[in-house]
Amino acid sequence: MTDDIDIAAKDKEQRLEERLRALGSVLVAYSGGVDSSYLAYVARRVLGDKMLAVTAVSPSLSEHQKQKAAEFAARFSIPHELVESAEFQREEYLANSPDRCYFCKQELFSILDRLARDRGYAAVAYGMNRDDTGDFRPGHRAATERGVASPLLDAQLGKDEIRRLSALHGLPTSDDPASPCLSSRIPFNQRIDLAKIRQVEKGEELLRSLGFLEMRIRHHGEIARIELRLEDLGRSLDGDIRRRISEGLHNIGFKYVTVDIDGFRTGSLSSGFKKA
Repeated sequence: MTDDIDIAAKDKEQRLEERLRALGSVLVAYSGGVDSSYLAYVARRVLGDKMLAVTAVSPSLSEHQKQKAAEFAARFSIPHELVESAEFQREEYLANSPDRCYFCKQELFSILDRLARDRGYAAVAYGMNRDDTGDFRPGHRAATERGVASPLLDAQLGKDEIRRLSALHGLPTSDDPASPCLSSRIPFNQRIDLAKIRQVEKGEELLRSLGFLEMRIRHHGEIARIELRLEDLGRSLDGDIRRRISEGLHNIGFKYVTVDIDGFRTGSLSSGFKKA
């Protein structure tokens, strides 16, 4: 059964390669996450120097994620550049309505579209995959409006297949946890500001330093709600670990520190919203 799955995934990868060749040259929106890393890797292999991976830098991109993106690109000789993104200057984004991602991607794709035209790339592409179509993704509307290509979706590659193919190619991102932007930790309709973003980033860096690799800190005003894998819940409440988490989060400004017994859930703050 495993071999059959891998054969099917490889067939889809061939379709992905054909799609990239048809584009001719491409600028890849590259966050360093599982999907965009795989897309950038395949684009580099297929198109050579006719591709460029571009990472948008703003307060919502953690220093940890920015460094990972740079290290991956360097390791696999992927041409890589950083650009400044100004979504934090847009009131629509800071208001944090359920379509916040639309305004973020609108800003991103506007920047990448100009860069592609200035540098002579035929297309801009991003890492939308088949499984994303069943999720709440207002950013996809911005991609459609700008004519941004989604080669992974065109090849009908799903998240599990992307992880399997990444592992087959020896990509270190194959088993990485999901890595959405830091703004996703703040509930919809609660205003985003730099102080909240920095609290989340520092708090998650603390948890990462304690060995919790798949986690979130959800920002609820004075309350930090920690989501961990169920198998990590017990360790988080163990003596010295509990004390270091509590003291660390209090020191960065949270009045109350809680651990969610439901555990880690990707997109838990957007559950109940219709896909877009």
